[in-house]
Amino acid sequence: MIIGIVCYPTFGGSGVVATELGLELSKRGHEIHFITYNQPVRLELLSNNVHYHEVTVPEYPLFHYQPYELALSSKLVDMVKLHKIEILHVHYAIPHAYAAYMAKKMLQEEGIFVPIVTTLHGTDITLVGSHPFYKPAVAFSINKSDAVTAVSQSLKDDTLRLFDIKNEISVVPNFIDLDKYSNNFKDCQRAMMAKDEERIITHISNLRPVKRVKDVISVFYNIQKEIPAKLMLVGEGPEREKIELQCLKLGILDKVIFFGKSNEIDKILCFSDLFLLPSETESFGLAALEAMASSVAVISSNTGGIPEVNIHGVSGFLSNVGDVDDMTKNALYILKDKKRLETFKANARKEALKFDLHKIVPQYEAIYIDTLSKCLVL
Repeated sequence: MIIGIVCYPTFGGSGVVATELGLELSKRGHEIHFITYNQPVRLELLSNNVHYHEVTVPEYPLFHYQPYELALSSKLVDMVKLHKIEILHVHYAIPHAYAAYMAKKMLQEEGIFVPIVTTLHGTDITLVGSHPFYKPAVAFSINKSDAVTAVSQSLKDDTLRLFDIKNEISVVPNFIDLDKYSNNFKDCQRAMMAKDEERIITHISNLRPVKRVKDVISVFYNIQKEIPAKLMLVGEGPEREKIELQCLKLGILDKVIFFGKSNEIDKILCFSDLFLLPSETESFGLAALEAMASSVAVISSNTGGIPEVNIHGVSGFLSNVGDVDDMTKNALYILKDKKRLETFKANARKEALKFDLHKIVPQYEAIYIDTLSKCLVL
């Protein structure tokens, strides 16, 4: 198949999943065309089967905000015609599914039919989409898609609760390439980051308020009072300055390492003993899955799709959002006993196996084939 993929080209979960999906599909013999405003951050290699097409938005003084959806729709039309793209897989209902539908209608005027598969990732539904201003456009985009998937049962339930959806929604969870998380790095020398007796705690996110990074600092502060520990923070975002100040006030700045953005998440996780994810909401919890794939136990909030990934009492523990004391108690329970820590770390890796890309990507292939076959009948 010749597949067009539209996504945000950022460090966020949806962009990562879309990129990894395209790369794996290319290995399975499909021709992949990424269409977005920047080259996706994890799209490291282009090949005969993997192509990138930049969407540019011309500057025009009439517009206060430049119309990206219009530019994207036009680019999709051109790319479908030029490269004979057979199906479009768009990640996020708005603006991507909305723009794809406009492209589809323009192409139909020329006798070209290309179906749309829309994957819902979370904030397009729970944050942006539920806003009254966008709600009609989101529902329209979902209902006009030829196939719709959600990355967790929780997200599917939220979508059906918030919108009048007539389309069927299939749950296809996020996935991970477990081969990248085998912890076989020759340079994975733990002593570079911490002393032998110190436990290493990690958090990875875009440091937005919804990630509750202040809770990460609070939990770590409580942990390091009882056992020697270091905290590794990966990512950039609006909360960084606030948590740096928080660390300074708590007197733990020397125990916290700020990595900023990184393309070496797997290498960073290979040092870690425990991963903290106290988010306000998560549609899936891809960061937790990446940690588990590296045999890292997870302490997380019990919200959204996280309980579908982090199994309470097995790969880690779940706590109510904002319950720093419970998260601290659970973290110390794992960290204080070396044998117990190793058991949780092994269980985390075992649970991550359920989300191996070789098990999940064929589900998308089946959806493409089914969608194309139904559209041919129509």
